[in-house]
Amino acid sequence: MLLEVRELVVRYGPIEVLHGVDLTVGEGEVVTVIGPNGAGKTTLLKTIAGVLRPAAGRITFAGEAIDGRPSHQVVGYGIALIPEGRRIFADQSVRDNLLLGSVGARRRGARGRDAVRARATDLAEALERFPILRERLDHPAGALSGGQQQMLAIARGLMARPRLLLLDEPSLGLAPRLVEQTFASVRRLREVGVSILLVEQLAGPALALADRGYVLERGAMAASGPALALATDPRVMTVYLGRRPER
Repeated sequence: MLLEVRELVVRYGPIEVLHGVDLTVGEGEVVTVIGPNGAGKTTLLKTIAGVLRPAAGRITFAGEAIDGRPSHQVVGYGIALIPEGRRIFADQSVRDNLLLGSVGARRRGARGRDAVRARATDLAEALERFPILRERLDHPAGALSGGQQQMLAIARGLMARPRLLLLDEPSLGLAPRLVEQTFASVRRLREVGVSILLVEQLAGPALALADRGYVLERGAMAASGPALALATDPRVMTVYLGRRPER
């Protein structure tokens, strides 16, 4: 198993936000976590990424314990977080945003010219995956549309050469057509073998994309299983998918 989260507890001061959460992601797998606002989904991703420190529990990645490690070390293991709201550098060019994503990338000791060549290769691959960014490479990132900014955020994460991509609400604030484009981009990443842990409120598209899913409620896992099984579970259908199960 690539990522294992066991009995994870996270607190903000005296308030416990995650209560003994368990979760796994396998190599090449897409796993989604759905749930309402305030369920703890973003807290879960931030803790895996090293932005927050757990109060208890274990996080292992490729067999190594990473719980409590700072985010710059976690990136070096091969985990990239695409945060909610994209968080691009609006005043910087698209090119500079992408190159910033390569800081801390796993380059197996590459230095000097080797590191420069590796960065250039990563940039070329990112632009191959997201051709619209090539056309706007020297434009300010803030001038991009919302969907293009989301593509930039994902491409920037890929510049770190991750084995695992953590995606936090990629559909947030996007029009339906752009949501479809964003999920199509995520689907293409799956096809090239990137493991993905996706947090989403749009349960239908997220489960359609995933191999497995989890339902997070009030900081605890309320359900888990194959994505198709969750998508046809009567309670999930009613509460999260907005449709009634057939009688």
